[in-house]
Amino acid sequence: MTPVKLACLDLAGTTIGDTEMVERAFAEAIATQGIVPGTSAYARAMVHVHRSRGCPKIEVFRGIFPGNEAQAQAANLTFERSYEGAIERAGLVPIPGTIEAIEKLRDAGVKIALITGFSRATLGRVLSSLSWVDMLDLALCPEDAGRGRPYPDMVLTAVLRSGVDDVRQVAVAGDSESDMLCGRRAGASIVAGVLTGVHSRERLLGGGATHILDSVADFPSLVLPNEVGAPSVVTSAS
Repeated sequence: MTPVKLACLDLAGTTIGDTEMVERAFAEAIATQGIVPGTSAYARAMVHVHRSRGCPKIEVFRGIFPGNEAQAQAANLTFERSYEGAIERAGLVPIPGTIEAIEKLRDAGVKIALITGFSRATLGRVLSSLSWVDMLDLALCPEDAGRGRPYPDMVLTAVLRSGVDDVRQVAVAGDSESDMLCGRRAGASIVAGVLTGVHSRERLLGGGATHILDSVADFPSLVLPNEVGAPSVVTSAS
């Protein structure tokens, strides 16, 4: 197998446990635009949110408010303010084993790129709250690449910026279907779905996951051929 030289890790639900914070921010943003809990419109909107997790947040709101860019932008602004406010109040907690996994990968010479569907402003706020930000080689959002997930642009941008020679030297980990689609379309040799976020095993496999992991803590055992002592929880999708 081609050795992995770049690991592209998703943020929300994969490396940090903020799924509930994100859900609340979406709900608040939608409510400011007149779609309130208890209505069928709200239920449809939240189904769209769940289905679209991992995609750029503004694109999620454009899907909820088609043809109304002003409304989508207003909802997106509310989302960012709500989420960033939650960070200030509660901080961000890494998924158990995340820091140790990143350390193992870095010790093996693997570069680390964090990729997200957040805007650049929100990503900046997230990074400023992480004590382990210095362990990252790159942190990319859709604005850095042109298009967000499920398109391959962010992974390919990470390849170009990190100087990796071959897309087969890339391993991707994420918790959403769009993460899987992004990794597969970029040509990564490993596209691992983790079960700590929003989408089910079946949904991740449907997006093209090559492997399913309980969490990112098990990612080094998949990526590093000589890694020992990691739990044997890797399940090939092929």
